[in-house]
Amino acid sequence: MSIDREAPDGPPFDVERIDHVVFRVTDLARSIAFYAQVLGCAVVRHRAHLGLAHLRAGASMLDLISVDGPLGARGGRAAGSEGRNVDHLCLRIEPFDESRLIAHLHRHGLVPLAPVDINFGAEGDGPSLYFADPDGHTIELKGPAIAPA
Repeated sequence: MSIDREAPDGPPFDVERIDHVVFRVTDLARSIAFYAQVLGCAVVRHRAHLGLAHLRAGASMLDLISVDGPLGARGGRAAGSEGRNVDHLCLRIEPFDESRLIAHLHRHGLVPLAPVDINFGAEGDGPSLYFADPDGHTIELKGPAIAPA
């Protein structure tokens, strides 16, 4: 089913694929080893100051963040009855038109969680915008890379 991007209520973009998924982990080194040894994922960028490792998973990325690191701590305690391990879902979209994206979100009663920023993803550094779904899950809309991975 094709969506009409020019329709007043339709999104001003097409979802191309999942860019990356972010898992919160209790032992970053152990998780990196697991995904490397069991699934063949390779670390393409490690940002120790954030407690974050980016692993290549085919055409996509798998990001691992330590639950006790600066990014992972935002999700609360480690998985359990009151904690979550998945931080957010990132969808690669085309085109990435900031003003149209924000207008589209506003039409649906949604507000971006922060201004558009440049973030690393499966294709490299590019623009992204975050908002929350009705259950509070964070969704990231990611545009094309401005710098290749």
